[in-house]
Amino acid sequence: MQLYEPISTLKPVAEDLWIVDGPIVRMAFGWLKVPFPTRMVVARLGDGTLWVWSPVALEPRLRAELDRLGPVRHLVSPNRIHYEHIPAWQAAYPDAIAWASPGVRERAASQHITVAFDHDLGDDAPAAWRDEIHQLVFRGSAALEEVVFFHRKSHTLILADLIENFERDKVRGPWRWLIALGGVLDPDGKAPGDLRWTFRKHRDVARRCYEHMLAWAPERIIMAHGRWYPQDGERELRRAFRWTAA
Repeated sequence: MQLYEPISTLKPVAEDLWIVDGPIVRMAFGWLKVPFPTRMVVARLGDGTLWVWSPVALEPRLRAELDRLGPVRHLVSPNRIHYEHIPAWQAAYPDAIAWASPGVRERAASQHITVAFDHDLGDDAPAAWRDEIHQLVFRGSAALEEVVFFHRKSHTLILADLIENFERDKVRGPWRWLIALGGVLDPDGKAPGDLRWTFRKHRDVARRCYEHMLAWAPERIIMAHGRWYPQDGERELRRAFRWTAA
């Protein structure tokens, strides 16, 4: 799996919105350790503080860039498997508030990772970003609930694992067949097959959540893994979530 270089540096998306592509991580799928590129999002809120979604590894260059933007105030875990680097960020930014997604506290404890989460995330955005970022708990899965976000000023939808979109030329060796089998190969990225399967009993719930996101009318979609969509957000959303109508 190839990186989205340069990594560990701010890349502007829109006014007060950036992405940071991070290093490769390896996720366990049974006995396999599958490589994934990582990506985080930074939004500068109206009060000048920084909202950091799914933090990647905190490198010195990245920290210096962030410190020039403003104080890091919010560390956001979008789902229970996106949290691992939050303790290092808490050590670097002790005044930051750590926000827990559904199930992440239990997941961290099972992995013997200590994360001092301050508050839990739900359907209602906290007052700190309510006027700037919408959010919704995407429900219906028996395994993974994800908090999705919509940056209002830039009309950007932010997803972690509900769409993965890996480019063929960045995937090497035996991983290409596995990614193709999971249905997450660009240009038809979507939720991986094993995750879609966990919605089988409550697909109607997933459909309602998808329709809620569609009502936001996103112009772009940023995801944690693979090629993101800088335009045609609504079209890509309809394509990627067509499984909710099956």
